[in-house]
Amino acid sequence: MTIWIDRDTALARLGVKPQTLYAYASRGRIRVDCDPVDSRRSLYNADDIGEISVRKARGRKPAAIAASSMDWGEPAIPTRLSTVHQGKLYYRGKDALALAQSATLEQVAALLWGITQPPAFTSHAATGEIDPFAVLAALAATGQPIIGCGTDHLAHDAAIIVANLALACGAASGNGALHERLALGWGCDAAASDRIRQALVAMTDHDLNASTFAARVAASTGASLPACLLAGLCTLSGPRHGGAGEALRYLAVDARHYGLEPAIRRWLEHDRMLPGFGHNFYPDGDPRAALMLSGIMPTEEMKALADCVLALTGLHPNCDFALAAMTEALSLPKDAPFRIFLLARAVGWCAHVIEQNRDGTLIRPRGRYEGKLPV
Repeated sequence: MTIWIDRDTALARLGVKPQTLYAYASRGRIRVDCDPVDSRRSLYNADDIGEISVRKARGRKPAAIAASSMDWGEPAIPTRLSTVHQGKLYYRGKDALALAQSATLEQVAALLWGITQPPAFTSHAATGEIDPFAVLAALAATGQPIIGCGTDHLAHDAAIIVANLALACGAASGNGALHERLALGWGCDAAASDRIRQALVAMTDHDLNASTFAARVAASTGASLPACLLAGLCTLSGPRHGGAGEALRYLAVDARHYGLEPAIRRWLEHDRMLPGFGHNFYPDGDPRAALMLSGIMPTEEMKALADCVLALTGLHPNCDFALAAMTEALSLPKDAPFRIFLLARAVGWCAHVIEQNRDGTLIRPRGRYEGKLPV
């Protein structure tokens, strides 16, 4: 829920003069709305004010700035690919969820990779699910460094890699759109196929998330394209990232065994993150989740879980919850959330590898040593 506060409260929290508050508002750094009780007064967005307060508290010390960049803080790596601005996700300045209404993953790949024609994720190999880790490891074993490779060359190789990953995730062979081949391989109808398309587009890229950062670090060393994607995949597999869908299933099992509220409290005591709920970028709710859940009726168990989490923590369902709910509603394979996440994000990783290779710098942060030193 968005919280709005009056001028005096905003000034107190920021510790600034009215002129400074108005300057923040005029520059768009603090959202402003009319007071519904008195239209002559303005209300100020508490989340925006909180973010500015945190930045001020960090100060301009290099150590504080560097540390904050590693924990949802100050942007550290320049990119033109995606960003979240005022609660909306954008791909190269285009509203990602607007694109998801009709675009295919191939069209989004062309946009993010910086090529003129959508790539074809074509494969005529025999269908059959294999391990995506094994696919990328085998390709990485013979892959060549990306240093000196141009965009078109990398985009060509990227299309082949994504095609191989699609087969590993159960897509039917052929040259049709990837979402259609996934639906065919999973035995889905046309309606489910379009839902898969939407989810793929919505999940393609998301700022500098953990797996994307891992892929960019690998790319900055000049590693091969499949090696960069393998770094991304290893990072994606964690239960605090792309593995959240599977972790959410375990949470649901605990809820059946212990009861809703006790299970949620146990998870909160064990790990500060609840799989499938909350997102630092979207305190009012993940718009990707809203898109994927639109028109889908979650099971009673999933709905009860979401209601209880909201009542206890104020956290809304995120994209991981939406993928899990969509999987149940459309009778997709039980690990479809991870497969969709992987295939979509592989396209995003390739875009970041291309961009990082063009930039040509080595990503090498330093550790802040806190141990003992010899006398």
